[in-house]
Amino acid sequence: MQIFDTHAHLLDEAFDEDRFAVIASSPEKGIANVMEACCDEAGIDRVVELVHAVPFFYGSAGVHPHSASEWTSATGDHIIRALQDEKMLAVGEIGLDYHYDFSPRDVQKRVLDEQLSIAHQLGLPVILHDREAHGDMMDMLRAHKDGLKGIMHCFSGSYETARECLDLGLYVAFGGALTFKNAVRPIEVASRLPADRLLIETDCPYMTPVPFRGKRNDPSFIRLTLEKLAEVRNEDIESLADTLYRNSLRVYELES
Repeated sequence: MQIFDTHAHLLDEAFDEDRFAVIASSPEKGIANVMEACCDEAGIDRVVELVHAVPFFYGSAGVHPHSASEWTSATGDHIIRALQDEKMLAVGEIGLDYHYDFSPRDVQKRVLDEQLSIAHQLGLPVILHDREAHGDMMDMLRAHKDGLKGIMHCFSGSYETARECLDLGLYVAFGGALTFKNAVRPIEVASRLPADRLLIETDCPYMTPVPFRGKRNDPSFIRLTLEKLAEVRNEDIESLADTLYRNSLRVYELES
């Protein structure tokens, strides 16, 4: 059984003491591939370095809404240069976050618009972050629907929104939150969507699944999300894992 962790942050400071030990142990725990998601311009070159140090890692380049205020006239060019690398596969993590509002909302929207345009220009998928901003997010995605492809990361919206995401060409990814006691809506969505448009992720070191919630997350915990997804969909875990792995290769255009 092969598992693709489609969204991780192994470069986070939470892994500074044992980063490569965690990475080295991942394959023996069933992790075949990992997508290291970039969050700010300062991290772009670090992601490129990491993915070339670890054969089963791939990377993205982009600016998270929390860091949108740091965007300069040179940031877009930096992203484009990084994405010429054969192991850099997506524009992300990009989006809108109205929960924390670390960057003004108009700035978040401008920076998201620029990065969606970069993805279209390069023909690459996007990795999308949407927290308490469903209305504006969907409006912007509709405006960029031509050629849009990628992932709605850590999905928390309604089934109706999920269906529209699929209609726009996106995949929907679930992480450790699917195992939480209050995960009524994510479970409903995960149980109803077609299997060929689903993905799983850790978002590590965040969103650690039950029963390890409160501890640092890492790729080895993704199996708990897989088990929960198989349970709520009443599917065989090995068959579902195979579908999810093939979905991951498809969305990141790694299929031969």
